[in-house]
Amino acid sequence: MPVKYDNDDLILRLYLQPKASRDQIVGVHGDELKIAITAPPVDGKANAHLIKYFSKLFKVAKGKITVEKGELNRHKQVRIHSPEIIPEAIKQLLLSK
Repeated sequence: MPVKYDNDDLILRLYLQPKASRDQIVGVHGDELKIAITAPPVDGKANAHLIKYFSKLFKVAKGKITVEKGELNRHKQVRIHSPEIIPEAIKQLLLSK
């Protein structure tokens, strides 16, 4: 399952596609959630951009988003501490389990 709750935190298992034409939630990719972002995978720019994108999407401060696994990899696990909003695509995944 690419999305789950851990108390008030949301845990996302991601497959990241850098250098995309736009930032978006693409859908499920195997057992991960595929996220496309415009930033290149260089010098941590993709991770920084992912955190900025999720900050806007979930209406939380950047400091409440942690890349727990996969700092230098396309396969990541991200923790979002007490998200204010859950985007519809994520809600559907949470409801489907």
